[in-house]
Amino acid sequence: MPHRLVVKATAGADAPERCAQAFTVSATAVASGVPTSLWLTGEASWFATPGYTVELAHSAPLSDLRDAVLAGGTLTLCTQCAARRGLGVEDVLPGVRLAGAAAFLAEVLEDGAQALVY
Repeated sequence: MPHRLVVKATAGADAPERCAQAFTVSATAVASGVPTSLWLTGEASWFATPGYTVELAHSAPLSDLRDAVLAGGTLTLCTQCAARRGLGVEDVLPGVRLAGAAAFLAEVLEDGAQALVY
């Protein structure tokens, strides 16, 4: 098992199944005790904001999965993606950090890190 899991979610309401995969894997990793970092990019960026969710049949509510990651892992919103959507620190859930490519690279290049992109 990797020492750390880094997941990048690139889809939201535009591709809900792909988004659900990223959130489900991330929440499962957190529940399994794996240090987990979930990055929100593209349309997944909206999950950093209060009240946003996507409903998908046969899936746990994606906002619940996000909240599980936020409670036990790291949830990061891409700075460029946030800026393109007019989102700032004041618009996101408590505990969400904003960071860019340098921070993402640092995480995925750590020894023992496993990166997944959905």
